[in-house]
Parts: sequence; C-alpha cells; structure tokens
Amino acid sequence: MSNAHYIKGLWLGLFGGILWGVDTVFIGLLLDQPLLDSSIFFAPLVITFLHDSFSSLWILVYIIKQKYLSDLKNIIHNKTSLVIILAAFFGGPLGMAGYMMAIYYIGPSYTAIISATYPAVGAFLSVLFLKEKLTFKTGVGLSITIFSTMALGFTSSESNTNLILGFFFAALCAIGWGAESVISAYGMRDNIIPVIALYLRQTTSAVIFALIIIPLIDGYEIVKLIFSNSLVLYIFITALAGTVSYLFYYTSINSIGPIKATGLNISYSAWAILISLFLGFSVSLRELVLACIIISGSLLTTNRPQDFFQLLKFNRKVL
Repeated sequence: MSNAHYIKGLWLGLFGGILWGVDTVFIGLLLDQPLLDSSIFFAPLVITFLHDSFSSLWILVYIIKQKYLSDLKNIIHNKTSLVIILAAFFGGPLGMAGYMMAIYYIGPSYTAIISATYPAVGAFLSVLFLKEKLTFKTGVGLSITIFSTMALGFTSSESNTNLILGFFFAALCAIGWGAESVISAYGMRDNIIPVIALYLRQTTSAVIFALIIIPLIDGYEIVKLIFSNSLVLYIFITALAGTVSYLFYYTSINSIGPIKATGLNISYSAWAILISLFLGFSVSLRELVLACIIISGSLLTTNRPQDFFQLLKFNRKVL
C-alpha cells in the first residue's frame, strides 16, 4: 500500500466521523419534531427506513454518474454479495434501528458516546473470526471503553426507564455496527469497490424495513404523514450527510482495515457533542470528559494509535 493511499484512508475515516456527528445531531432534531409525537415508540424506526431508503437513492445517483452500473450488475450475480447483504443486516435493521431508538430515549449526545463502543466490538470480532491478534493495547482499549461507558450510565440524570431502554438499544447498535465493519471488510476482499458495497448495504436495509419491519409496526401511516409535511426534505438532506459519511467510512475500511477505520470514525461522538453545544444543547463537563476517555479507549483498540498522527501529514493531492 502506498503512503498516499494510506493517508487518504486515515483522512476519509476521520471525515466520515465528522459527518456522522452531523447526522447524529440532525436525527435528534428530527425526532423532536411535534409531528412525530403521536408515533412515540415507532417514529425512530420509520426515520431509519426513510434515512436508508433515501441514502440508497443518493448512492444510486452517484453510481450512475460515475458509470459503475456494470460493476453493480457483476456483483449482484456474485456470491460475495451475500456477505455484504449479511453485513447490511447487522448495520441496518440491527445497528441503525438501535441507534435511532437510543437517540429517541437518551438523546444524541448519550447515544453517540455509548454507541461509540462499536470499534471495541469490531476489534473483538476481528480477533474471533478474522484471527487478528489481540494485543495488550487492544485489551486495555476494550476495558477503558466498557468501564467508561458503564460510568456514564451510573452518573446519568435520565430516568431509569429511559436509561435502561436507551442503553439496550445503544448496545444493539454497537454490536450491529461492530459486526458490520468486520463482515464488510471480509466481503470487500473480493474486489468489491466500497461504493457498490455501500449500495448493497443501504438497499438491503431499506428492503428489510419496507417488507418486514414497517408493516409489522403499521408504520406506513407515519410514512404518509411525513411525506405530507416538509419534514421529508430534512430527512432527505440528513440522509445525504449519512451517505457521504458511510462512503468515506467504507472506503477507509477498504484502505486501512476495519480496526483502524473504526478507530478514526469513532470521533463522531466528540463531533456530535461539539455540534450539540453549538446548537444550544446542554452538555455537562462530565459528559465531555467521559466522551474523551471512551474515544481514547476506542482508539487504543487500533493497536497503533500513533497512526492517527499520520493525519498531520495531510496532502491535498491524496484527497
């Protein structure tokens, strides 16, 4: 791997994290809209469905513009596409749905911090299934991440009901996203370009929601309500931020591997908090400190956190 390719992978991992921080806060604002009050429990699932559906459309436009349609047709008839579809299940219906539900119950800041443990999950699964070596630094990082997350829950001012539900869904998100990073990395080993893998991921997620989850919760009534309101435009724009974030993330996974890519992408928790502060949300000093500790622990799971400083060698040509 060339140094320029490596540095590009690092930058894309970081920028993916910044954009996912934007996506996190925007989703929190969407779920606070009065229009969704009547849907209560199911609103986040409907937003997830629309988010991934719009994201799939954004990616398809990009694929057509970049003339990747032939690549897409070839991959669809390849058994490796089944691996990406499996990754999509963990990342979408499990991970993204858990993420949305957690935002609903404990807000964007807490959700960003707790779900930020997914690199630790990904590192563990990499050791288990990809036979990557678990080093001392990785073990320390996992421990720091887990115990700091527990500390956040013990000191939270949320009600017990919201805390339990929020942590449950955030844990599902971490498991789903951690598994997705490992499975997608395995799938892209067979020369599947990141944008095609991402299209399969988002489309699979949208189809599962459309055919199974949304009908089960009678969610199409909420979908109709959203489409009759300007709220649908905000979801469409939010999906664009999420799409670019995921494209950067998948490209980073393909360039520098799942553990390093997730280690950089995890910065979204810090960006979400900073953006929340900028928009007037209340964030305590304790939350900021714990966020930094959790991010530090997650970065340690990369085994070589010093690689992060390669970002200082930024060269516009590699972007």
